[in-house]
Amino acid sequence: MKLDSSLAAVVTGAASGLGAATARALAGQGVKVAVFDLNEEAGEAIAAEIGGVFCKVDVTDDASVDAGFAKARSAHGQERVLVNCAGIAPAAKTVGKNRETGVPRAHDMALFEKAIGINLIGTFRCISKSAAGMVTLDPLDAAGTRGAIVNTASVAAQDGQIGQAAYAASKGGVLAMTLPVARDLMSEGIRVNTILPGIFETPMMTGMPQQVQDALAAMVPFPKRLGKPEEYARLALFLLEHDYMNGEAIRLDGAIRMGPK
Repeated sequence: MKLDSSLAAVVTGAASGLGAATARALAGQGVKVAVFDLNEEAGEAIAAEIGGVFCKVDVTDDASVDAGFAKARSAHGQERVLVNCAGIAPAAKTVGKNRETGVPRAHDMALFEKAIGINLIGTFRCISKSAAGMVTLDPLDAAGTRGAIVNTASVAAQDGQIGQAAYAASKGGVLAMTLPVARDLMSEGIRVNTILPGIFETPMMTGMPQQVQDALAAMVPFPKRLGKPEEYARLALFLLEHDYMNGEAIRLDGAIRMGPK
């Protein structure tokens, strides 16, 4: 699928990090981009920068997602591209301890459910609602291509660390559903792929002390540095454009395999 000004795209979590880089990369190819995010100030800024439209969207809420797609489609037409980057990365052990008393405590289930709700269910919600619009479009080619979707999991889906039970479960779900969703949509001409990023220079990471960032970078086999959001974006665009890439999950991690902690 050629990325150009004839296409519209939706990128979730596009106000910062991987999503913002992807929104910029798509716009650089002429694609009309809708920025989905909860952060109005940052989202409006990205949309203005790339000539797109900002839609304030909570991916855990049906009505919010519906309104976002309605606004995006009103501005740009039905999207043929969806990139899911919205997500959170909570950290909590299965059994923790009260810092003051040392008394064991169970995992906060609200936190676990929030991670699943945003990272997994939110991703699937956007996939389903976007694909329901894509299937109404005429095919772009003789093969029947109507659109393409890229999801964001994490290396934690395969080697989650201590305190990542909720995060790893949510991202593992995104990984696991990639193939069945691709199979669900194969007759509709919609491809689905997933990227598993390693340690990237996102706002969450760059907010850490420099020595922490340096230590994390040293863990990467090669190259010994953090990944750049632009590198995620390049892979996302490759997956969108390459018509034979479907139902695949790709680690983008400098060959890192995460230890227990």
